[in-house]
Amino acid sequence: MSKHNKKYNKVVLAYSGGLDTSIIIPWLKETYGCEEVIAVVGNVGQNEELNGLEEKAINTGASKIYIEDIREEFVNEYIFKTLQAGAVYEGKYLLGTAFARPIIAKRLVEIAQSENADAICHGCTGKGNDQVRFELAIKSFAPDMPIIAPWRIWDIKSREEEIEYALNKGIPLNITPETNYSKDKNL
Repeated sequence: MSKHNKKYNKVVLAYSGGLDTSIIIPWLKETYGCEEVIAVVGNVGQNEELNGLEEKAINTGASKIYIEDIREEFVNEYIFKTLQAGAVYEGKYLLGTAFARPIIAKRLVEIAQSENADAICHGCTGKGNDQVRFELAIKSFAPDMPIIAPWRIWDIKSREEEIEYALNKGIPLNITPETNYSKDKNL
């Protein structure tokens, strides 16, 4: 096991199929001795980005994957309320990514609880506010659930090191300069 001296048997991972979350699956197994990593995708309207995710998750070591259609709840409970509140950053930037995180976190917690998971993991980098959004939402639904944030603790420090790790683990990459970084899409 790793220098973290903690073992988690079953972890639920917020999964997008991008580089970060794809390499997190084998990393969790190496680092925490996970027997199961359950990938969870919250479908908030990504459309074509959902194609092939099930096969990719399983091929990179996930024990199972949930692709949860949460679009209706997202529209009714989040989008409409956000628009009614006029929540537009600096008068022009819609907060699509920001307000999609709580509903995804809610579903992560529901699945983690139903699967009797030991922890929840996300692939948010330290460069944005997504760590805060995910973790505060997770804590609001499951205050005692451990959260694993690889970008705060692993030895990988760059996109290039992530790619090298993926290649060493045999994780297929479909990366071009245009697709090297993920773009969050939703309704």
